[in-house]
Amino acid sequence: MGKRADFLAANRGKRAPMPGFVLLVRERDDGDPAMRFGITVTKKIGGAVIRNRMKRRFRVLARELLPLHGYAGADHVLIGRDGGKERDFALLRTELEKALRKIARAQPGDAPPRNGLRAGHGRGKGK
Repeated sequence: MGKRADFLAANRGKRAPMPGFVLLVRERDDGDPAMRFGITVTKKIGGAVIRNRMKRRFRVLARELLPLHGYAGADHVLIGRDGGKERDFALLRTELEKALRKIARAQPGDAPPRNGLRAGHGRGKGK
């Protein structure tokens, strides 16, 4: 994936937060069975050397695990988190497998609320 619009569209899909990254998966529904993946690591994580190291590690994980556990016709995005900088590679692999299983279990309407509030915990006066 290379276009910003693809990353923004993936942000509307299912998400699986893990300590080292957040996995976003969105089915494209365009008839193309190809699996696409993208990686993003912000400057908040660290300098260029750290960000590039994280992206290389995520790239290896994606190429290894997505053909086995990914979803055909979907976009997969890995967003680096601060906890993933020095995380053990085997642990990252386990977490990515767990995140892909979590996405598989999620039902189509199970997307979490996007405003940071949990269901039933809105603003205003309580009951």
